[in-house]
Amino acid sequence: MQLQLNKNANTGDDCRITAEIVAGMKHLPGALLPVLHRVQEVFGYIPQATVPTIADGLNLSRAEVHGVISFYHHFRTAPTGRHVIQLCRAEACQAVGARQLEKHITAALHIAVGDTTANGDVTLLPVYCLGNCACGPSLQLDDEIYGRVTPDRFDALLGDLDASDLGVGQ
Repeated sequence: MQLQLNKNANTGDDCRITAEIVAGMKHLPGALLPVLHRVQEVFGYIPQATVPTIADGLNLSRAEVHGVISFYHHFRTAPTGRHVIQLCRAEACQAVGARQLEKHITAALHIAVGDTTANGDVTLLPVYCLGNCACGPSLQLDDEIYGRVTPDRFDALLGDLDASDLGVGQ
C-alpha cells in the first residue's frame, strides 16, 4: 500500500486515506497499534478528524482509540517540525546532566520542551527512556540516537543540520 502525505489535504482526504489504511490492516491481530503507527507515518501525526474513522473501521469506540493515542507518548496529535529532537528525561540521564542539557537546548532553540520553533523546523519533545541508559544524557534527533550529549555536542549536532533552515539564533 503506497500512500503519500498530501500537504494540502483536507479533513475529507485525511479520513479517506485513513479508511484505506484501516481497510488494509484491520485483519491484523491487535490492529489498532499498527494502524495508528501507519496513520502517523503518513501524516506525521494522528489528526483528530481521523479518530472516528479508525474507531468505526476497527469496531472500537472513539474513547478506546483516544485512550491508546494518549497513553503512548510516541503518538502525536499535532504536526511536528521537520526535525524532531526527543530528549531523555529518565533518571539515568538526569543523573548525568540531562536537566542542564535541556536548559541549553531550550535556550539554543528559543522554545520550551513540547514546542516547535517559530519557523516550524524543529520540535523538542520529552521522552522517558531511549534505552541508552549507560550513555546518558541521551537524545534522539530524527531517527538517530546520540549518547553522552553535552551542550557542545548538541551544538555540533545542530550545526550539522542546515542552520539557515532552522532559524536558530533568530
